[in-house]
Amino acid sequence: MHPKIQFHILSWATLLLFPAVGLTFLWFFSDVDIIAVLAFDKVLSPLTLLGLEFGFIYGFFIIAITQFPVFEELSGPQMRILKSLKLNWFDIIFMSFCAGFGEEILFRAGLQTWLGPWLTSIIFIGVHGYFNPFSLRKSLLGIVLFPFILILSYAYEIFGLWFCIAAHFAYDLLMFTGVLNTKNK
Repeated sequence: MHPKIQFHILSWATLLLFPAVGLTFLWFFSDVDIIAVLAFDKVLSPLTLLGLEFGFIYGFFIIAITQFPVFEELSGPQMRILKSLKLNWFDIIFMSFCAGFGEEILFRAGLQTWLGPWLTSIIFIGVHGYFNPFSLRKSLLGIVLFPFILILSYAYEIFGLWFCIAAHFAYDLLMFTGVLNTKNK
C-alpha cells in the first residue's frame, strides 16, 4: 500500500476512532452530556479564531527553535518521509484537521477528565514519540513542545474544545505547509 494512502487511513482513524474512544469513555464513566462536550455552537466563536492564532504563533516559535543545529538531526528523517508522500494542499488541510479534531477530543475531553492537565500532556507528548530515552534531541524537542500542549490542556477548561482544536489544527497546518514548501524548492 502506498505510504500516502496509509497516511490518509491514519488520518481517518484519528478523525473517527479517537473521538469515538474518548466520547465512549465519557458516556460510560462520567455524567457528561456528549453534545455539550462537543459544543458545536462554539465552532464559529472568537475563541476558535484565538486558538488558530495561538497555534500559528507557537508553530512559528517551534520553526525558529528547530533551526538550531541541535535539532538538525531530527528534521532530516521526518522531512524525508513527509516529502515522499507528495502532499498537496488538500492533504495537509485534511490531515491537520483530523489530528486537531480527533486528538483534542480524545486527550482534552476524554483522558484529561480523569488524568488532569499535567499527566495528559505528558502522555500526549510521549505518544508522539518526543519523550525518548534513546534520543536526547527528541526529548529536548518534547520539552519545547510540552508548554504548548500543557497550555492547551488548561485552555480547554477556560476557552473550550474548539480553541484547542483550532490551535492544534493551525500548528499542524503550519508544520505540514513547511514540508510542502520545502518540497517545492
